[in-house]
Amino acid sequence: MVQIHWRERAFFTSRLLFIAALIGLMSAVLLGRILHLQVQAHERYLLQSDRNTLAVLPLVPVRGRILDRHGRVLADNRQEYILTLIPEAVDDIAGTVTALRAVLPISEEDYQAFLRNRRGTHPYQAVVLRRNLSATELARFALVKGGFPGVRIETRWQRVYPYGPLFAHLLGYVGRPDARDLARDSTLARSGLDQVGKSGLEAEYETLLRGVPGVQEVEVNARGNSVGSFEERPAQAGEDLHTTLDLDLQRTAAAAMAGHSGAVVAVEPRTGAVLAAVSAPSFDPNDFVRGLDGTEWQRLRDDPLHPLNNRFASGNYPPGSTIKPFVALVALRDGAIRPEETLAGGSYFQIPGTTHRYYDWRPGGHGRQDLRAAIRDSNDVFFYQLALRLGPTRLAQGLQDMGFGQSTAIDLPSEGRGLVPSPAWMNTRNGQERWHTGQTVMMGIGQGYMLATPLQLARATAAIAADGRLPDLRLRADQAVATRSIGVAPRQLQLVDEAMRAVVRRGTARILADDPHDIAGKTGT
Repeated sequence: MVQIHWRERAFFTSRLLFIAALIGLMSAVLLGRILHLQVQAHERYLLQSDRNTLAVLPLVPVRGRILDRHGRVLADNRQEYILTLIPEAVDDIAGTVTALRAVLPISEEDYQAFLRNRRGTHPYQAVVLRRNLSATELARFALVKGGFPGVRIETRWQRVYPYGPLFAHLLGYVGRPDARDLARDSTLARSGLDQVGKSGLEAEYETLLRGVPGVQEVEVNARGNSVGSFEERPAQAGEDLHTTLDLDLQRTAAAAMAGHSGAVVAVEPRTGAVLAAVSAPSFDPNDFVRGLDGTEWQRLRDDPLHPLNNRFASGNYPPGSTIKPFVALVALRDGAIRPEETLAGGSYFQIPGTTHRYYDWRPGGHGRQDLRAAIRDSNDVFFYQLALRLGPTRLAQGLQDMGFGQSTAIDLPSEGRGLVPSPAWMNTRNGQERWHTGQTVMMGIGQGYMLATPLQLARATAAIAADGRLPDLRLRADQAVATRSIGVAPRQLQLVDEAMRAVVRRGTARILADDPHDIAGKTGT
């Protein structure tokens, strides 16, 4: 009995020791895990905790539309499908993009734009990788999306220009923000905006059209997926821009320029409202929104007809004989000629004491004429003499008073200034070259160094029709009207107005004589 009791006691003791050792081992493992969590893995789990808490993400506003004077939409928005990538949710961005290229076409330009646009963004902000996905591309990605955590399809608003090339040089276009945009606007990177105005009215009124981006606080997990949302400040849509433009008149002007290179400008004389402005040939701004590849861009850039050039605003051209009514106004205003006075007009003109001949465009010339007849027939010899009477300084100042050589104040981001040459200008341009009398003579017929834009010519002509008030040109409908006097007496304006009507009735523009409208004009080459 005693021996049996001892054996039971020994067995019990060994089991107790085994249990104690097991408890000790488990405690050591647990203690080690606690130390690992609290010390070694503290930073990693703290980061993961942060990832599962709060992210402040941008809400992109809808861009304002651009409308003509009757409320017809010239620039609108439509929804498109885009491919986005959340940088923080993707371990190997370059590798992921390489894998995606086996499913969807992603150009190097797309990828570089993504890298550029992600700078300064929130880690969990989705950055555009590809725009304008087709239905086929959506279906292809849907089959493999499980293998691309952090990559998703979203819908966003895309700019669309329903009339394509018709208003291209007026409206401009939008595009991806580039390095210059990001440097100019420090808030752009975190705004979520992936389209900004690049030219035309889109650029001029970027702040108005853009609206105000909103923000949303969301809880996201480590894969970049939202698991809850908190406070939200909604985005404020951009304002619509109401313009002075007339769709029907723009169509008419474009049709008149079909197959030609040049510009047409139509201005409301007393208000400066631009009703139509065409630069031909044109381009389709929708191509820039969609994104041009290298070949398409090179084709546009190298086109010998230069469709990207804005001829009506930035084209600086010798005005030729279209300048003659304004030379006449300066001469009348400054007393260089009397209304009834006549000047001799042979086939050429010589500066006294020189042998060089300045020829008239018409062989044999026009004979002796007064100012009205000289404008009507575009008498070069008459205006050679008139410019010489005025002298270069007085002539240059008078043309500047009529808006030449300066901005028309039009609300576009870039505009040519033209050039009104003078001895003072020559001295600043090139110390080796001096002004000579022949340059004064050539100014009288809009040649030599003289340059003007179609907008400047339209504005100065508007001043004749508006009783000598030179208007600031404008495209925004609610912009205040601004005018200034060119200092010409009503009777002097009337003389030039009548001469310009005679140009159409029986002068150099008599091809329009049978037109039922009352037209005044001036030809020039």
